[in-house]
Amino acid sequence: MDIKEIQSLIKFVAKSGASEVKLEMEDIKITIRTGSNDSSTPETTIVQQIPVAQAPTAAAPVATQAAPQEAVAPSPSAPGKADDDSKYITIKSPIIGTFYRKPSPDKPPFVEVGSTINQGDVLCVIEAMKLFNDIESEVSGKIVKILVDDSSPVEFDQPLFLVDPS
Repeated sequence: MDIKEIQSLIKFVAKSGASEVKLEMEDIKITIRTGSNDSSTPETTIVQQIPVAQAPTAAAPVATQAAPQEAVAPSPSAPGKADDDSKYITIKSPIIGTFYRKPSPDKPPFVEVGSTINQGDVLCVIEAMKLFNDIESEVSGKIVKILVDDSSPVEFDQPLFLVDPS
C-alpha cells in the first residue's frame, strides 16, 4: 500500500463519518480514528509496520518511491481565505517531515519574505526519515508570506509559502 492509497483511505474515512477503521494486510496495519463529528476534535491516524522477516526488503521500495515526490504542487488558496490572499499561489508540503528554511544551521535561509523566486529554485528542506529533501518551486514569483516556522513538523499538503505570481 503506497502513500497515495493511504491518503485516499483517510479522506474516505473522514467523509464516511466512521469513528474508527482498522485495516490489516500482510505487511502493514493501519488504524484510522476520528473523533465525533465536532470539527474541534482532531483526526488521528496511526500507521504501523508489522514485523516480518522480509520487512527490510519490502520497506526499501517504499522509501525510494517517497523520495521522488520532491516537486511542489501549486494550488490556489482555499476559498475561506481573505480576498487579498486569493490572488496568491499556495505552495504546500509534498511530504510529512520537519521543515527547515536553511540548508544548515550556519547558512542563510533559502528564501525570505520579498524574495523573487523562479521555477526550480529551492525554497526549503524537509527532513523525512533522516533524508533531507529539497523542495523546489514550480512557479515563479515573489514570496509574500512564510507560513511555517523553522524546525517545525509539517504534514502532507500543509501550506508552506504564499507566492505572488505577478
